[in-house]
Amino acid sequence: MATPRKSSPVRVSPPPASKRPPTSGPRELRLQDTVRLSADGLAKVLGDLEARVLTAVWSLAEPVPARAVHGVVVQTHQVAPLTVITVLNKLVAKRVLTRRTRDGLLHFEATMSRDAFIAHVSRRVVEGVLSFGPLAVATSLVDVLAEQDPKQLEELGRLIRRKLKG
Repeated sequence: MATPRKSSPVRVSPPPASKRPPTSGPRELRLQDTVRLSADGLAKVLGDLEARVLTAVWSLAEPVPARAVHGVVVQTHQVAPLTVITVLNKLVAKRVLTRRTRDGLLHFEATMSRDAFIAHVSRRVVEGVLSFGPLAVATSLVDVLAEQDPKQLEELGRLIRRKLKG
């Protein structure tokens, strides 16, 4: 069996500002316009360690100090506490996390839920991919769903019919 080829990041150009829907608020996320096709899950749009750290913050479900985040991340990935702090601060700069002082310690909290983040990022990726041409993208989506998950293809058909009815 052939080994899968590693792919390099794909730049996904967002639509011009004039064609973008209004943002959900004044503090739009600052994510890269690249997608790493060979990465898994959130690491497709964040770095691998950024994805691990963000997942840890979500799992703790409240504003937490860096030490608590490190305690979760280190269970599956050996990393120094200072590295986790650096990643937490990068996620703050990207507006994925907020940072506030509580009881003399900095506490970190996600700016949106996992579902809201995935919905936001998915929309950005789709908007960028549509620059390849809507028909080509739609055809590819239908083909991939037909191969991988026919029930999801049926669900897509239902969603399309509902949108067309208005």
